[in-house]
Amino acid sequence: MASIGFLMDASTNVGGIVDLSLIRTFLVVYRAGSLTGAAPQLGLSQPTVTAQIKALESQLGQQLFERVARGVAPTLVADELARQVADHIDALTAVTQRSVSRSDPFAASVHLAGPAEMTATRVLPSLADLVNEGLRLRVTLGLTEELLAGLPTGRFDLVIATTRPRGKGLATHRLVDEEFVLVAAPATAARIDPALLAADPPKALRDTPLIAYAEHLPIIRRYWRVLFGVRPEQDIGVVVPDLRGVLATVAAGAGTTVLPRYLCVRELAAGELVQLVRPDLPLTNTLFLVTRPGATALPHIAAVHDRLLTSAPTW
Repeated sequence: MASIGFLMDASTNVGGIVDLSLIRTFLVVYRAGSLTGAAPQLGLSQPTVTAQIKALESQLGQQLFERVARGVAPTLVADELARQVADHIDALTAVTQRSVSRSDPFAASVHLAGPAEMTATRVLPSLADLVNEGLRLRVTLGLTEELLAGLPTGRFDLVIATTRPRGKGLATHRLVDEEFVLVAAPATAARIDPALLAADPPKALRDTPLIAYAEHLPIIRRYWRVLFGVRPEQDIGVVVPDLRGVLATVAAGAGTTVLPRYLCVRELAAGELVQLVRPDLPLTNTLFLVTRPGATALPHIAAVHDRLLTSAPTW
């Protein structure tokens, strides 16, 4: 990339002109989380990347990264710098990649983040064809609030969010509605009084332990509150921070739980799970596809973004 000057914001406590190529190297390292991982993306050797980061730190008079076991961790100065420069560097990259994209639309990796279960079971299979066409995908799993924080700095290109982002500055598209169902294994369901379950579900389920992915029962409590108008009172039998683990535990005959239908549709069809109640208006939650404004001008991000929006209705 051609070298041009960039004026640092006074909030970083430095001033003057900084080589733009060093800023670009910094941003790639910041997003990759390691010098070694950034090198192939930049087309540079790892020692050259290290030298450029040291040169930038020398010009700024500030430390940008600390070495950790698996790479580097950004300092607060690096976080602020990334926030300031990410949009500008991405815009310039978009301009330079438009010509490159005619021959290689997947010249750069796409950094995607989302909830573990949806990403593993629906999102990644939807992108298999793009991977065969040359897409390079890097995936992070986690909670929505933490993942959204990585969008403005460019740590992630796309985030699948379980809630609509607050505030401005992010481009948001509705992705899919997930329906929640109250389920148990057939043997567990057989021990529940069907007449009482129809008349008073919370009372009928009081002696059946709950299987949950968090102690505060976020999905289960919402289901009870919206559909039954009360809080769940039964014991929590198992807490496992992965809905796939919750599914396996319940299917094995331990207690009951609330799951998104997409996650247990096969088990319901096979009779390995049964749906305990069928409300007239099922409980649903909307998932969103979120990115930075202008990010889809980059062909590799646009390809993933468009494929997810097209595939989501089939999930």
